[in-house]
Amino acid sequence: MTEAYGLLPEDWAALCKEAGLPAFRAKQILQGLYRDRIGAWSELTTLSAELRARLDDLAPLTLPREVTRTPSGPDGVVKYLLEMADGERVETVWIPADGRVTQCISSQVGCAMHCAFCASGQLGCVRSLTAAEIVGEVMALSRAQGRYPNNIVVMGMGEPFMNYDAVLRALRVLNCQQGPNIGARHITLSTCGVVPGIERLAQEGVQFELSVSLHAPNDAIRDRLMPVNRRWPLAELLPACDAYTAATGRIITYEYTLVRGLNDRPVHAAELIRLLRGRKARVNLIPLSPVAEFDGQTPSHADCLAFLDALLKAGIHTTMRRSRGRQADAACGQLRLRTQKGPTHGTAEES
Repeated sequence: MTEAYGLLPEDWAALCKEAGLPAFRAKQILQGLYRDRIGAWSELTTLSAELRARLDDLAPLTLPREVTRTPSGPDGVVKYLLEMADGERVETVWIPADGRVTQCISSQVGCAMHCAFCASGQLGCVRSLTAAEIVGEVMALSRAQGRYPNNIVVMGMGEPFMNYDAVLRALRVLNCQQGPNIGARHITLSTCGVVPGIERLAQEGVQFELSVSLHAPNDAIRDRLMPVNRRWPLAELLPACDAYTAATGRIITYEYTLVRGLNDRPVHAAELIRLLRGRKARVNLIPLSPVAEFDGQTPSHADCLAFLDALLKAGIHTTMRRSRGRQADAACGQLRLRTQKGPTHGTAEES
């Protein structure tokens, strides 16, 4: 079944032609979907009642249902728990800062990658989202907030490259001028290190940003934190990242979560410097947000600053993420984990 939010402008043109509708109907439909942000075809009153009923059959329009939202307080971060048509739930986060808004979206219901400090993987992966469901996350929040986000980061529940086709289609919809029109360089894909996905994205000809979850300066620590490293260790991951940069001209951001005593010592900073020196790279340091199922602890502020200072002095472009949204259970997967005992349909394999 064709879902409305999963269609690009050229798909709407083809659908209208196939249905015997004049070409201008596609433009009306797109304006209704993305300019007026209708929530059902019945709201698109520029079309006849008969045509609206036809659209229900041709391309159903289904918005995710808001289950709950958890305000964070003064920083304005709000996490939403959204329910899809089949009852499965995902998280998305609205993050305002300096007059701009970033929305963090999910690509799967849960996650199969089982990174140690990520709550998304605690319940496994139930299924991948469709492109329409991914776009629907943005549409649901834009209706709730009265505006589109300025930036999209695919850093929520799931591994985007394990749902590659749906994620890329959704991002193309979000990026297109007749859609939400979010700039390509304001859209970031984050992967835990799925090398085939990085290689494939390098050939797409898109200007989306790429972020890679590194979290360790060597294979021994990364194996402990990220099981994906046993499949694609650093000796495969980093050359793939280098090839991506060579093909696209885009600089990759490496995410590095600091865990007290595990990867935050000066020796680890020195290893990370050796690993990235000479590479076109940015590093985003993230003090750990504690997760009940992981016994790691957040480093002291002084240790975080010392790690940051070491990388900066080595000439590596480095920032440190300011902790935001803890009151909103904003770390990935925490809200769903808190409201659900287990996956409703078992645990899916990587898809």
